[in-house]
Amino acid sequence: MAYSMATNSKGQAWFCSTGLPSDVVVEVDNMTFHLHKFPLMAKSKKLHELITEQESKSNNQEENKDIQEENDDQEVAVAVATDEGVRYSHLSFPDFPGGPGAFEMAAKFCYTVKFEITSSNVAQLRCAGEILEMTEEYCENNLVSKTERILSQTVLQSLQDSIETLKSCDHLMPLADSLGIVERCIESISTKVAALDPALFGWPLNEPPTRKMSWFDEMTYISPQLFIRLITTMKSHSTNHEMIETCILGYAKKHIPGIIRSNRKPIPSSKPSEGNQKDLLEKIVTNLPAQICSSSSTRVKLFFGMLRTSNILNTSEECKTILEKKIGSQFENATLDDLLMPSYSYLSETLYDVDCVQRILEYFLLSLEDDNKQAELVLVGKLIDGYLSEIALDANLKPEKFYDLAIALPEQARIYDDGLYRSVDVYIKAHPWITEADREKVSGVLDCRKLTLEACTHAAQNERLPLRAVVQVLFFEQIQLRQAIAGTLMAAEMGPSDSEKSPRTRQQQEQHDEMVVEGDDGTWRAAVRENQVLRLGMDSMRRRVHELERECTTMKIAIEKIDKTDQPGWFTRKLGCTFKTQVCDSHEPSVVETRKGRIHRTRRELNNKKKLV
Repeated sequence: MAYSMATNSKGQAWFCSTGLPSDVVVEVDNMTFHLHKFPLMAKSKKLHELITEQESKSNNQEENKDIQEENDDQEVAVAVATDEGVRYSHLSFPDFPGGPGAFEMAAKFCYTVKFEITSSNVAQLRCAGEILEMTEEYCENNLVSKTERILSQTVLQSLQDSIETLKSCDHLMPLADSLGIVERCIESISTKVAALDPALFGWPLNEPPTRKMSWFDEMTYISPQLFIRLITTMKSHSTNHEMIETCILGYAKKHIPGIIRSNRKPIPSSKPSEGNQKDLLEKIVTNLPAQICSSSSTRVKLFFGMLRTSNILNTSEECKTILEKKIGSQFENATLDDLLMPSYSYLSETLYDVDCVQRILEYFLLSLEDDNKQAELVLVGKLIDGYLSEIALDANLKPEKFYDLAIALPEQARIYDDGLYRSVDVYIKAHPWITEADREKVSGVLDCRKLTLEACTHAAQNERLPLRAVVQVLFFEQIQLRQAIAGTLMAAEMGPSDSEKSPRTRQQQEQHDEMVVEGDDGTWRAAVRENQVLRLGMDSMRRRVHELERECTTMKIAIEKIDKTDQPGWFTRKLGCTFKTQVCDSHEPSVVETRKGRIHRTRRELNNKKKLV
């Protein structure tokens, strides 16, 4: 039996050559099938009824010699025509499930042609068998029973096959759903995924899955409607929230354009409309597990991408809040590039969405209430300081917004305030028109006790800072210089720890500020000169300590050479004195002696020996 394809004015034609002329023509979409009635009628009850009906009508037409008009109320269009004396039935199935491909396989089944029924075509054949009524009651071992057997015994036993069959159901709706194929596939996938090892879901989302994880990649090809149903069922079967979140993020990455900034792939022509994208994004986000899953920079980047797209598509506030909370729970893995989200609101004049970042920071701080994570807090502190330096250049950023975001972090989030000082300096430089009160408000976020000597030196010479801020910097710079010079002795004299003395120190500093602000700037200049003298003194002391270290090293080497001579101790006996090896420590000034002092002591010992002799 041979088969051939041809093209006519209406589309393609499919011919079955058995040595006999075709007596049935079936049109399915743009495909015309030239077939024979006996193989079709033997397997399909529906085709048997239609062909028999047409033959009966044809006989009546010949007897009455009238042409009966087409009945518009019939489910399928049928007609009987003649071609060179050969009578044939003309049937039409405009909405056949699976299209011409599914009908072609059903026709081959009627002709008992062997072909493979796979997970990708079993759903089409099951729907075709239903439409053509190819049941077991009509014919033994028919198409419906055979496809049902393959579904239950083969396809639904495999995770990969179940996903493949579910993918094929997208163009078979709603018939595939009414036949239970969709529900059985979803149930099979959910059960089998829930039984998988949770360790298999730790692969990076920015890398393709391994061969064992190919089912995950196949899942992203399921239609959005079926995928949402699948995820909903998976959540009811599995407690592996990380796995569910990974599946959702992978699907969003593939189906929602713009989530990945580095994606340079051309946008497909079949890109869904903005309304469909918005609907899909809202459904995906609302199905994210509320529990905190594993944290990684890749996940946070995807969440930020979804949040940016959510702002562009103007999704619901619930959708945005879920994403902001997800980011806040793992904010320490974000990067500065993630935070630089443009502001899409007409109510905001700023270039970046500062309010959104502040809300995310608040969610992060709430997540730390039950678990003190100092390392994560410090990372977020550095991140916020970098963000402040970037947004400080925005001319429309109000001092209040800058101030509120800067003080939102607790004190322990910043080990040093150098990064915060840099952002304050950038803001004041980029906003020279703000009032003196606003300048003091912005610079008031700084804790001068946390500035390094380098930052203090820069701030003391920064003419853009208000006078009060400069006085604070000079005051604490002086304390740091004194502590650096005096070392541990100064620390002991100062008594209590920084945390205990901070209120008193702050009070002293405030009194000092008032005195300077109320008077002239002579005290400020004197403080600058005093700090410079202190720095010079410290440098001089450092040089002197290095000289003493070199002298001590030279003396130690000389003594070791003496101890290694053939007559140990001859030098000390001849001189009548004893040398005590002294190790110099630059960190312990009490044991450092000058060369002149050591020479005088040696001479005194020699003179005493001579008097005794």
